[in-house]
Amino acid sequence: MVSLRIGILGTRGVPPRYGGFETFAGELSTRLVARGHEVSVYCREVSKQDAAASPARRSLQPARWNGVHRIVLPAVRHKYLETVSHTFLSALDTLRRRFDVVLLCNAANAFVLPLLRAKRVPVAINVDGIERRRRKWNALGRAVYALGESLSVRFANVVVADAEVIAEYYRRTHLVDPVMIPYGAEFPAEDDSDVLQRLQVESRSFSLYVSRFEPENNPLEVAMAYQKLDRAPKLVMVGSAAYAPELGAALRRQADERILLPGAIYGRDYRTLQRNALLYIQATEVGGTHPAMIEAMGSGGCVVALDTPENREVGGDAVRYFRLRPEETLSGTIRECLSTADVMRAEARARAAEKYSWERVTDHYERLFRRMA
Repeated sequence: MVSLRIGILGTRGVPPRYGGFETFAGELSTRLVARGHEVSVYCREVSKQDAAASPARRSLQPARWNGVHRIVLPAVRHKYLETVSHTFLSALDTLRRRFDVVLLCNAANAFVLPLLRAKRVPVAINVDGIERRRRKWNALGRAVYALGESLSVRFANVVVADAEVIAEYYRRTHLVDPVMIPYGAEFPAEDDSDVLQRLQVESRSFSLYVSRFEPENNPLEVAMAYQKLDRAPKLVMVGSAAYAPELGAALRRQADERILLPGAIYGRDYRTLQRNALLYIQATEVGGTHPAMIEAMGSGGCVVALDTPENREVGGDAVRYFRLRPEETLSGTIRECLSTADVMRAEARARAAEKYSWERVTDHYERLFRRMA
């Protein structure tokens, strides 16, 4: 089989230390390298502030990571400009390289598609969810995402959706038939880290919430609902409010001795929390397939999720669902799940193993890239 030269841009890069697209880039790129392909992932340069605050961050700038070539470029450190500025520089850099195919992540980055197509580089774009519906965006932000959707279907060779709900939206709205490739979730066989001891929680004695602290991810609503519970286990809320400081402050005010806010956690510590949580709470209301939810299912978690079409597509009957507005049912759902957690864990793990395998995801992308190249 001929080896392909593949470029991945539009994420913060690898190793993954931010969100779903970064995990996706890390999992896909390392598996493609293991299959003999040459993969380059565009990565954001660590800012001087981050490097000064955490010397360990400086060690995350090697030229290669797990066989993946890291192309590190700067970005404008601003809520609205960081992603687009880095993607623009990444796209310019691709013009001097000889990629057989490029994978672009996030419809907000679709503005570089005409530039890539001008060089006749085959491009696939993973559009993620319907991002313009996120509450954090103002009118301009929503317009940018709407434009991104249009550019995606106009200039990309292939549009990729990670959920059938999102694929159907593009069929109905933009009259294009996306390729549907789901997300993956597989945890390596490893010993637990000491994160449980550091947080002073015990296995199967805490609930877990994982997401960036942004309005449409509902961290404050989850904390308020959780406080209505009597004798409930501790709630560990993993995430940060980098672009929503007011929400972060409100969440800290809401927290008490039962609600822990350890900040963003990655790698082995994160996987240890997923494997040992009694319940996992998924409260994101916008997007396609949510990585942390699948990872919770795959690690044997008992999952309760916000009742959205995307979450129901992922969880099926193996997950319990709740509402937050206008009627809050999270408290009652958690009470019901505490007594049936063992059965739900088995169902969720079986569903994740059947539908969401990273090797299967890589098979799909590899076949797609070969067709495009």
